[in-house]
Amino acid sequence: MHRRNFLALSAGLTLLPFATRATSATHYTPGAAEAAMDAGKVVLLDFWASWCSTCAAQERVLAFLKAENLAYEQNIVFFVVDWDEHGKGDLSKSLKIPRRSTLVALKGRQELGRIVAGTSRADIKALLDTALAAA
Repeated sequence: MHRRNFLALSAGLTLLPFATRATSATHYTPGAAEAAMDAGKVVLLDFWASWCSTCAAQERVLAFLKAENLAYEQNIVFFVVDWDEHGKGDLSKSLKIPRRSTLVALKGRQELGRIVAGTSRADIKALLDTALAAA
């Protein structure tokens, strides 16, 4: 294999996990996550802002973990909650979300765990594994 082809292939494979966010998470609209929770589904809420560097780091870790273990995608419903739009909304208030870059896993309306401003791969994986075990 030529070096140029190898570098292009490597770059493409490196970016592959980051491409999953757009298709694997539903952008929150009022009532959508609540309906999934009321149906007893396992939900991961990602309180996110486009300008937040911690959110971007969490996004990269989530994309990597979801690409690594397809069971997350198959058993957990992921919602991205735009902090600028819904940070002061009913969902944020009812869950007492302190800030953007908060990840919350729930089964139905029961909270399974949360991470506030954490970007550790091990911590985020532990949260996803807890959610997966509850599914």
